Amino acid sequence: MIFRKFKIFLIFLALSLNSCGGKIPGADAKKYPPDPRERVKRNLEEGRGFRLNDAIGRNKGSSNFEFASSNGLWRASLDAIDFMPLLSANYSGGIIITDWYSENKSNDSIKISIRFLSNEVRSDSLDVKIFYKKCSIDLNCSVTEKKGNLKKEIIKKILKKAVIYEKQTKDKNFRPYNSSMTRTDN
Repeated sequence: MIFRKFKIFLIFLALSLNSCGGKIPGADAKKYPPDPRERVKRNLEEGRGFRLNDAIGRNKGSSNFEFASSNGLWRASLDAIDFMPLLSANYSGGIIITDWYSENKSNDSIKISIRFLSNEVRSDSLDVKIFYKKCSIDLNCSVTEKKGNLKKEIIKKILKKAVIYEKQTKDKNFRPYNSSMTRTDN
């Protein structure tokens, strides 16, 4: 009976390994150093690991929440349109809408809406719409959406600032791994 279970286990194991094509998925020996201490050091420096001292030792009793300020694309968008009054800014909904803005009490106004399609810093992560309102003397107003240089300039400004914010966040989170904390065998 034990031999039969062992035989079934070996067959199952052989079929499982055969289905992987001889490779263990997700592992590339060229990308990872063979020394475990070096792998741990590299993972922690790249932010893929965690340290128990940080989890239980520091900030005891306080909460650490990450809000919109941790998203570089969101912060850069707010910075790019900081000269305009905001009508709505909903981080969880992923949209910023400005109020109508005009300079020197002119009859022309502008309104910008920025919708976030992803958190990645890429040009296709944003959907920017610019609306122009032109009012005549008898208060008849027409609103049109235009796609021109202003839209391109706003997207360019947002992406430039977002790249800077992402780099600052990455630099802030980078901490070299102290290998003296690892266990040494005697």
